[in-house]
Amino acid sequence: MAFNSSKNYYEILGVNVDSDIAEIKSAYRKLARKYHPDINNEKDAIAKFKDITEAYEILSNPKSREQYNIVKGFFKSEQTTTSSQKAEDEYLNAKSKSEKYTTEVKPSSKEQPKKKINEHSILKNLKYWFVKIKKNQHTKEIKKPKKGDNIITEVTISPEEVLTGSKRIINVRTTLSCPKCHGHRFVNGGKCSECSGKGEITRTKKITVTIPKGIKDGAKLRLKNEGASGRNGGPCGDLFIIIKIETKTQVHFDKLNIYYNVPITPFEAALGEEITIPSFDGKIKLKLPPNTCSGQKFRIAKQGIKKNGKIGDLIITVSIEFSHDLSDDEIKLYKELKNLSNEDMRKNFGYGN
Repeated sequence: MAFNSSKNYYEILGVNVDSDIAEIKSAYRKLARKYHPDINNEKDAIAKFKDITEAYEILSNPKSREQYNIVKGFFKSEQTTTSSQKAEDEYLNAKSKSEKYTTEVKPSSKEQPKKKINEHSILKNLKYWFVKIKKNQHTKEIKKPKKGDNIITEVTISPEEVLTGSKRIINVRTTLSCPKCHGHRFVNGGKCSECSGKGEITRTKKITVTIPKGIKDGAKLRLKNEGASGRNGGPCGDLFIIIKIETKTQVHFDKLNIYYNVPITPFEAALGEEITIPSFDGKIKLKLPPNTCSGQKFRIAKQGIKKNGKIGDLIITVSIEFSHDLSDDEIKLYKELKNLSNEDMRKNFGYGN
């Protein structure tokens, strides 16, 4: 009876290699009733029914089942021995004793058969140990614990969080072993309804992440055992969080220094005023000199990032900005200033200068 060596007939029927013919028949009847084309109108019902029938025809026949097991490398447990195997062993033992007795009675005429018996015994032993070694290797590969996959995700934080540190709750999608079939994919001879026969389920879990002070853009945080679940009792994988710092902001960082862009009014720039700057640890006062220019920088020592016993500086860049909602009185004053001013701001502006 021909069979398709690429298919796992045990998996199709939801049974294991140690299942007897009664279990195979029971599984086949349940699945046949479920996927029979006259009952099931799903698109893949016909294909599934054909696979089920093909699997049953191979596994219900001891000869074809044995050939299939050899080709696929499937082996039964040492504790389980079918009646056909017992019968075969008894037959071989009886045959061996009979041939041995015959050899002892007529040694001269049975030299060649005795040689064949020895060759058969050697081949049988070699085959036995080969099958045993291959079975042990196969069992070890199946039962070997495997660590779960690592998960990598990104979290974007604000400059304030860099300076003060914070706690973030993030959602992580992870793969877990199915709680219903425990990764076996089948329940009671049918495909597991919880995981749809995959043996795994995907869930979203909430994880609290501590963002340390002074963390750098691109830094990677590792949360051990927060990744995908392991297999065969193996440990869970790890969760790696890559930190990104917002760039569209008035604050940016360079090592331990903090760079802060601060807007000022025209009269503050012209007259030289004391301005208050909001900071992450409170408020800082800065005295602007008269005739401050837009883009002028001011360094305030020891107001930067504190790390490993070192403290950076706060570097402030001012920019002169005008209100977009001037009152009539303000417009009138600007006109007066225009009339009073006789300086040409663009006298040196031009090609070649």
